Amino acid sequence: MTTRTDAAPLIAAGLDVHKMPAHWLMARLGKRVLRPGGRETTRWLLQHADIGAADDVIELAPGLGHTAAAILSRGPRSYTGVDRDAAAGRCAELAIERAGFPHVRVIHADAGSVPLDDGSATVVMGEAMLSMQTAASKHAILSEVHRLLRPGGRYVIHELALTPQADDVELRASVQADLSAAIHVGVRIGTLDDWVTWLQDAGFVVEDVMQAPMRLLEIDRLIADEGVIGATRLILNAVRTPGAAGRLLDVRRAFRAHQFHLCAVGLIARKTGSAQAGSDLVSCTH
Repeated sequence: MTTRTDAAPLIAAGLDVHKMPAHWLMARLGKRVLRPGGRETTRWLLQHADIGAADDVIELAPGLGHTAAAILSRGPRSYTGVDRDAAAGRCAELAIERAGFPHVRVIHADAGSVPLDDGSATVVMGEAMLSMQTAASKHAILSEVHRLLRPGGRYVIHELALTPQADDVELRASVQADLSAAIHVGVRIGTLDDWVTWLQDAGFVVEDVMQAPMRLLEIDRLIADEGVIGATRLILNAVRTPGAAGRLLDVRRAFRAHQFHLCAVGLIARKTGSAQAGSDLVSCTH
């Protein structure tokens, strides 16, 4: 009997469906796009980041490897993924290899302490990972990104945000508590202005901004992100997996309850010292 050595580790192995983080449950059920603004926001970020042959790219928390494959299709000089979860990193590495890019590496490390030299990258990208960090962890990661980037390097992020309608201390706390309870991961987010301020305080100049509705589990977004076949497969897998459909409905209810308080943001920032461009804002609509 031969043993497969190229099989991806089971996502969230050992965790009960009712307890595992919602993004890993969705991934186990076959969802490929797990970003709050969907495939459209990632595509916009890659286009405006203008990644090309002269770039050395670091991606933090590459997830299922789909953004990595899109980055690599643009032909950068180098690509390195960084993931603190060894199993998730291996999943990303295998997905990247299967997409036709076998000579890549995903290293096992925390985003706040990456074992790479100063100025290792011209581009650092991270999606849907800062939103789940404490203020101290955000600061550590932003500082580390600044260290990793060369002067003029671009930091590209895609995160969950609060709309101006939620710019109230009590409401903000309620939204984050409700989401944290539903997805089983701590949610710590701010408004677009907050995200810009956090980046500026870390030594970045924000050049481009996009906002999009947060509709991760709505049918139209599922089809746009996964295609009809992929969306159908996800729904069927949820129905067939005990407890999964109920979990997804609970998560969607939490998103819908705060649909006017949430959106996705994509930001491209440059390490201080480069010329500042005008901000390109695309409004968040529902």
